Amino acid sequence: MYLKSILSILFLLITSTTFSQDNLLTSFTVPANLIKNANAIVRANDLQINLKSSSEMHVLEKRIVTVLNKEGDDAINAYVHYDNNVKIKDLEVIVYNAGGSQIKKIKKNDFKDVSAVDGGTLYSDSRVKYLEYTPIGYPYTIEFVCETVTSNTAFIQSFSPISDYFLSIENSTYQITFPSDITIRTKEKNFDNFELIKEEISGVIKYKVENIPAIKPEKYAPAFFDMAPKVLVVSNKFTLEGVQTQVENWNDFGKWMYHDLIKNTHDLPESTITMIKNLVKDEPSDIEKAKKIYKYVQDKTRYISVQVGIGGWKPFNASEVDKLGYGDCKALTNYTMSLLKAVGIKSNYTVVYAGDSQRSLEDDFAAMQGNHVILNIPTKNENIWLECTSQKLPFGFIGDFTDDRDVLVITPEGGIIKHTKKYNVEENIQTINGNYTVSNYGMLEADALIKSKGIQYDDKYWLETETERDLDTYYKERWRYINDISISSMDIKNNKQDIEFIEHIHFNATNYTKKIGNRMLLTINALNRNIHLPDRYRNRKFPLKVKRGFKDVDEFKVKLPSEYKIESLPKNASIENKYGSYNTQIISKDDNTLVYKREFIINDGEFTKEDYTAFRGFYKEVTKLDNAKIALIKK
Repeated sequence: MYLKSILSILFLLITSTTFSQDNLLTSFTVPANLIKNANAIVRANDLQINLKSSSEMHVLEKRIVTVLNKEGDDAINAYVHYDNNVKIKDLEVIVYNAGGSQIKKIKKNDFKDVSAVDGGTLYSDSRVKYLEYTPIGYPYTIEFVCETVTSNTAFIQSFSPISDYFLSIENSTYQITFPSDITIRTKEKNFDNFELIKEEISGVIKYKVENIPAIKPEKYAPAFFDMAPKVLVVSNKFTLEGVQTQVENWNDFGKWMYHDLIKNTHDLPESTITMIKNLVKDEPSDIEKAKKIYKYVQDKTRYISVQVGIGGWKPFNASEVDKLGYGDCKALTNYTMSLLKAVGIKSNYTVVYAGDSQRSLEDDFAAMQGNHVILNIPTKNENIWLECTSQKLPFGFIGDFTDDRDVLVITPEGGIIKHTKKYNVEENIQTINGNYTVSNYGMLEADALIKSKGIQYDDKYWLETETERDLDTYYKERWRYINDISISSMDIKNNKQDIEFIEHIHFNATNYTKKIGNRMLLTINALNRNIHLPDRYRNRKFPLKVKRGFKDVDEFKVKLPSEYKIESLPKNASIENKYGSYNTQIISKDDNTLVYKREFIINDGEFTKEDYTAFRGFYKEVTKLDNAKIALIKK
């Protein structure tokens, strides 16, 4: 209602205002088509990058943003990162009210100045200045100006006109200027639905977009970075913390990283080398040796962020981690790599975009990419991937943090793009074998043995370290469709050898059934009912993407109340389509004993936006069938 009232005011003022349409500082001149679905509108964004040499870069950004409501406050993006190699020359914000009158001016020294990393970081020279401003009313407009100078030219800001959902773009421009001895490579992505204006002359490349309406997020859509328009920009010559290099492709990039950043950090003490050789001397294979070393690292070290040195890209020496017992992803990965090297096992430092969105590195665009490091052990039959920051994950299991994406494997010979482990539907399996009894009074007593593998293991292994109280809360939430549930026993086991999580749960529930006269109704699926229903969209905009499929296989023995007999049973169900399958079977063992079997599969994959309605309909039908009831009548 609040947004609607703002829209009404804006539309009224747009038709009556005497302000010039060119005046971007008043909220009244926002084009009508950019207001829909928007919390904020970028009126103008001008980013100018002047690459004076491979070791000097000036960046000037001027931005005007009109904010419509509280949700749009973050869209002003009034902050700047700096460190020992990034100097702030100018930083200023001017705030205007709806009519375009200046109400506040904030200079550089008035910005908040804090460390750019969280409390889990041991040390970092990275800081951030950001605007802390509480608006007195909406809409308002922010004018932001920032200019920096840096000697680090490895990271050239891309042209990303749309930074988030619910954000419209009125005008956005980008310009990079560079000397004749430098080659600038660009890659344009996701401009099929947007008009991109490009101008290129000697030593200058310009881009421009206009009038891009805000977009709303949708569930089961591709990730934002896979859809948002962007131009990637990189220089073939660059400097990082005083280290200069020239890179044309991923092979060059990998050589530079290995020989300039990694090679000289494998300085384990002789005492540690002797100890680790003795530790694995009786192991029958390289894999078994690697498993033992991985566990040694997990037991000895802990993760803590250390962002200092070559732009946070060069790992600390292995000797430092060996002495201190902690490190960040780079240091712990490099330490594990050094220990494996000491016993003759080859492994490779690997750069990745971590996170459950499965973001890949651009395989045809060599540049500083990624936000995390893992370890690759190449074997004859497969690539083994190790997450070296975790003290809990089993050997060779990476879960949804780094699965199914292109990564950069760094070798002495150069960089290689490889694809990490994809957990397929059959691997992401959960099985439930259980039994439950329903009393004559409608009370439920259930026992369930649950085994989970693959991504379903990843969803649960953390339960191993939870308190009994937290586990009780977790299981009550998991079976929240059962009223008055009481967990009587919980036995959980993390089988790291087989990468399987095992739960043995016993619980009771009063009034599980519904009584109507001399009849009783009970839902036969008590232990694994689907309660997820994808959101409904009247006019879907984006394709359907299911990132990870899964398979549930259930078998329950059901003991019915002795004073009742079966009046009717649900029919067996069978559904199969491109999104998955669903099958149930009810077997009568005797007058009061049933066996219920269920298999539910969801396939991963990418589908058209038109497929979404049928996909949602499949889930809706599964939910309906999972709530199928047995009708009992008193004998």
